[in-house]
Amino acid sequence: MNAIRPVAVKLDAKMLDRVKQLAEARDRSTHWMMREAVAQFVEREEKREAFRQAALKAWSDYQETGLHVTHSEADEWLAKLEAGEEADVPECHN
Repeated sequence: MNAIRPVAVKLDAKMLDRVKQLAEARDRSTHWMMREAVAQFVEREEKREAFRQAALKAWSDYQETGLHVTHSEADEWLAKLEAGEEADVPECHN
């Protein structure tokens, strides 16, 4: 079970006022607003980091193998999908 631990966050007066105003408007506590903000930030940044790692792996794979699809091949494939057509993923080549 994960224990909940208090953490101090230092905010300038203007930011704290903004948080308080939003909390009042949403009928929530400032504590809830800050927890929600941190949760959303962490989730977004985890996804961003996963995307970055996938891009680095793809770049490394390309450097090792040279396999790729051209921009026009990818664009043509995506255009078919956007039009609602079924289309096979373009085959990678050197």
